[in-house]
Amino acid sequence: MPLPHDEDILIQQLRDPHTRRNTFSMLVKEYSQPLYRHIRRMVESHDDTNDILQNTFIKAWTGLDGFLGNAKVLTWLYRIATNETLTFISRSSHCDAVEDIEAYASQLEADEWFDGDRLQARFTAAIQALPPKQRLVFNMKYYDDMKYEEISAVLGTSTGALKASYHIAVKKISEYLLREN
Repeated sequence: MPLPHDEDILIQQLRDPHTRRNTFSMLVKEYSQPLYRHIRRMVESHDDTNDILQNTFIKAWTGLDGFLGNAKVLTWLYRIATNETLTFISRSSHCDAVEDIEAYASQLEADEWFDGDRLQARFTAAIQALPPKQRLVFNMKYYDDMKYEEISAVLGTSTGALKASYHIAVKKISEYLLREN
């Protein structure tokens, strides 16, 4: 049984005690991959990403009764995943941004979970070097192809600020890639 495409029906099924568990299981199956990718772009480790993803779904499950439905379910999940990721970054001994981009790119190339080439590793490392919130905006716009209004709903930031943040991120990444060639 697939997830309903109608957001109102989905929310209704999540609120109904008879359909809640089954609907939530389908939600986890449907959204695990995009949320994993969203988190992984911010966190270096596959294991840490899985932990954050699991925490995201635990928080979503325990917060279902508080979900008012004034945002789309996916937007709500992105917000939880984003907050969990930022909390992890601030609590961990990991630095917020990569200081040695070339060393990070080499580390990526050696990672069994990374399947890109040298240029992709350098591009990913340049993104990782951005400050966390700027990195989030870049990833959500570039990789997830989210509209600024959707990103605004997830991050609670004005679209103007998001556009400026994205523009600055693109400029920083471009400068790094051009400087290294």
